[in-house]
Amino acid sequence: MFNEPHRRLNPLTGEYVLVSPHRTQRPWQGKVEAAPQDQRPAYDPTCYLCPGNSRAGGYKNPVYGNTFAFDNDFAALLPDNSGSTGLMPDALFQLEPEKGLCRVVCFSPRHDLSLPELSLAEIEAVLRTWTDETRSLSANPDIRYVQVFENKGEMMGCSNPHPHSQIWGTEHLPNEPAKELLKQREYLQRYARCLLEDYLIAELQRKERLVVVNDGWVALVPFWALWPFETMVLPMKPFRTLLDLTDADRASLADLLKRLTTRYDNLFGISFPYSMGFHQAPFDEEPHPEWTLHMHFYPPLLRSATVKKFMVGYEMLGTPGRDITPESAAERLREMSEVHYRTGK
Repeated sequence: MFNEPHRRLNPLTGEYVLVSPHRTQRPWQGKVEAAPQDQRPAYDPTCYLCPGNSRAGGYKNPVYGNTFAFDNDFAALLPDNSGSTGLMPDALFQLEPEKGLCRVVCFSPRHDLSLPELSLAEIEAVLRTWTDETRSLSANPDIRYVQVFENKGEMMGCSNPHPHSQIWGTEHLPNEPAKELLKQREYLQRYARCLLEDYLIAELQRKERLVVVNDGWVALVPFWALWPFETMVLPMKPFRTLLDLTDADRASLADLLKRLTTRYDNLFGISFPYSMGFHQAPFDEEPHPEWTLHMHFYPPLLRSATVKKFMVGYEMLGTPGRDITPESAAERLREMSEVHYRTGK
């Protein structure tokens, strides 16, 4: 099934993905990445994110024992952007100021432990910190959207291996959530139901793209997935933002994240690189009944720990595509053990 070239619609964005399963048979003589180094000390005196060390911006970290959040020393956005550049009314040269706040969240004082290697209690602490940071940023009248995300691994451009994430609060709605807002709103208006709630019901019935399921959350490979081992995490309840979660909801999500990310690491026997993040409803004082809180995981690896997917050529100029079907990717992830290859837990 689905063995011939075809395209699939992503209902969250309105964009198509080209699927070409036969291309996995072609020989690979392209770029091969160096295998990621998995051995790191529990504490690195040269790391600017480790407890007690000086950061690149000149600040000194406290000797923290759990999660640690702070303002990004080299933030992409500034809270006091006065807009001195002014507005450009020209139709072809439009420009406007953008205010924002950028935060960093260290998962743990340990330099050597990534998300799947943390205990469930430690992952819950990370989730609480993400929630607290979301609450604080969204209370700012200049902030309309809060984006929680993690870039894991050198392959994803991560500048420091100490496990950490970022949270950006922005004045305007970013491009990707804006696309999703439009499509979810259109679906609600047409069917009087939430797009992602209906989608989850359909996937639970089909079962072919499910990866991990527990009492509160589901991790699956979306029907329209673009990246080879892309997954989406969806809630069983109608949450809009992280602020809607109870302690029990966070505990359930921690369980699912540990199980999913352990499977990722076990797939190629490495600390699996990815970009991941939550898509929450906007914080614009509107109710957003169309929105369902969800997570995206976008890993770049394709064939092995050293061969990644490149988005180039036709994919940049025409339509993005993938070389393995979402169904086969989900099957491979389902086959992985939930006992971490490195820790044995």
